[in-house]
Formats: sequence, C-alpha cells, structure tokens
Amino acid sequence: MPNVWIYSIVSVLIVSLVSFVGILTLSIKTEKLKKILLYLVSFSAGALFGDAFIHLLPEIVEEVGFGLQISLYVTSGIMVSFIIEKFIHWRHCHIPNTKDHIHPFAMMNLFGDGVHNFIDGLIIGASYLVNIPVGIATTLAVILHELPQEIGDFGILLHGGFSKTKALFFNFVTALTAVFGAVVSLLLSSIVGNITTFLIPFAAGTFIYIAGSDLIPELHKEVKVEKSLLQLIAIVLGVLVMLSLLPLG
Repeated sequence: MPNVWIYSIVSVLIVSLVSFVGILTLSIKTEKLKKILLYLVSFSAGALFGDAFIHLLPEIVEEVGFGLQISLYVTSGIMVSFIIEKFIHWRHCHIPNTKDHIHPFAMMNLFGDGVHNFIDGLIIGASYLVNIPVGIATTLAVILHELPQEIGDFGILLHGGFSKTKALFFNFVTALTAVFGAVVSLLLSSIVGNITTFLIPFAAGTFIYIAGSDLIPELHKEVKVEKSLLQLIAIVLGVLVMLSLLPLG
C-alpha cells in the first residue's frame, strides 16, 4: 500500500506540472502550433481508447465479470463527463476584453478544469489500486490528454483577460486538484470495500467520452487525405503505446 501512495502522488504531481506547458506555446507560431496539436490530439485519442479497452476494462472484467453493473458504471463515466462539459459551456461573456476585466468564461473554465483534474486524480489513484502497470498506463494516458488541453486552457485564460503569469499560476492551482482526487481515491479504498469496482469502469467511461466526443471531432475538421492518414497513424501509435505497457506473460 505505501508504494501505491508514492506512485499515485508522484504521478498526479507530474500531471499537475503539465499545466506549465502553455508557456512553451508563446514562442511557437500559431500555424505551427496547430499542426503539432493536430497529431498530439490524435495520439492522445489513441492512448485514451487504448487505456480504456486494453487496461481498465479487461482488468475489472477479469475481476468481477462484465454484467449490468459494470455497464452502468461505464455509462456513468460518460454521463458525468457530458455534464461537466455542458457546465463549462453554459456561461458566456460578451464584454470586450480589457486589462481590468476578467471574463466569466475564463473563471468557469478554471472551475471546470479543477473538477476535471480532480476526477483525473481519482482515476489515477484507483488505477494504482488495481496494479502498478495499470496505474502507469493510465497516468500516461492522462498526461497525453492534458498536454493539448492545458495548451488550450492557457489560451482561454489569456483571451479571458488573465496576464501570462496569472494564467500559468491559476492553471497550475487547478491542476493540483488532481492530487486531492488521488488522495480521496486512496482514502476511500480503505473505507469503502471494492471501490475500484466502480472507479475503474467509471474511468473507462470518461476516457471513452473524452476521446470520442472531444478529440475525434477535432480531427474531423481536417479533411486532407494525407493529413487524415497521419492522424490515423498517430491514433494507432497511441493504442500501440498502451499495448506495449501490458505486463509480459
């Protein structure tokens, strides 16, 4: 159990540090950044699908079988992700940008990001409770998803009236909710028996939703055959990375 705590806390701290990736984008031209993100999003989609279908679901199915209960837990992950995403997009602001005005949509983005990162922490903690390889695979999948997301969040905060310094600071603060999520997950495991029976399929549901609802639609915006083929290759590579993390034997 001590190893699980160490692995979980270190993993969520690494995930939190990804929030600083936004600063690197300031020196990259917009067109070049879009090209990079296109394939990073593709790779991330493959990794999320791979983790859900290669690591998370097989582990829990092997443990408890694939009955109605597991199906409902996966569905709950999809539904909660849908609700969080809807909540983030409910608030809009039509006041022109000024240095003295922080747009409500930027504050709502921070809140939504904090909730999302908390769930990431829950998922990472629960994954390590299954075993170390599943925890590492899930952490990698989360990091790959967080890279394009944090770049986007940084841009949203700048557009919403935050200075570069404040945008980085608040992005990091919301990222730290992942640490809280991991702690809650590990503490719950000692209080509630078999908490992973819920959290693992729930995690799979959130990953399936993110990959299928958020990432894949972004890829469809590019229609050129050669770029679409590169997207497909990146998705397959993401799946192969998850496959490579399976324990030998």
